[in-house]
Amino acid sequence: MQKHLQKDIDSLKDKIITMGSEVEDRVYKSSLALINRDERLVNEVIQADEQVDSMEVDIEEHCLKILALYQPVAVDLRFIIAVLKINNEMERVGDIAVNIAERAAVLSKCKDFEIPYDVKGMATKVESMFTRSIDALVHMDVQLAHRIRTEDDEVDEYNRAMYARVKDMLIKSPEDINCMLNAVSAGRHFERIADHACNIAEDVIYLVDAEIVRHTPEVFEE
Repeated sequence: MQKHLQKDIDSLKDKIITMGSEVEDRVYKSSLALINRDERLVNEVIQADEQVDSMEVDIEEHCLKILALYQPVAVDLRFIIAVLKINNEMERVGDIAVNIAERAAVLSKCKDFEIPYDVKGMATKVESMFTRSIDALVHMDVQLAHRIRTEDDEVDEYNRAMYARVKDMLIKSPEDINCMLNAVSAGRHFERIADHACNIAEDVIYLVDAEIVRHTPEVFEE
């Protein structure tokens, strides 16, 4: 029985890692679509959403099957619980990538409008956090997971700077309000991806150390 359980768990690991790679690709493409106003990438991200949804359902069913067949305990049970939570986080990130792509579609029609904040810097930071949260899961790297949690403040700072600059632009160019609202919406979506990356990192900490760190401040020391 233990042999069959391990086989199913190994298969589940492969599935969650594959889903992580797919969602990571969606985040990268939606960011690029926004930065370059690329309608081809917009369509690619939106059309691929059903694939991520299907993967989420498959992983959830796989988890439930393992729970029903083997009634796992200890580290195996923690792994199943963590995967169920991470699976949901990744599906949400996939949805957010679609939302960013939709904002990019609107902004592609704002020909002379320049996004009033460092969208490339914010996107790069958020992509890095999400990618490394998956790496933390793959390698069961608790140190990396703790480090990711500390980086959420950097994204919050990008967000504060975004609102300050948009406020100034609204005074100077009120005719661009629709374009600015879509730019702000995209920035808020990037912030949400960072939040989900932190949630995944917290699930990795729970998986490895059996410690729930949610809602607690992170103090990381090298």
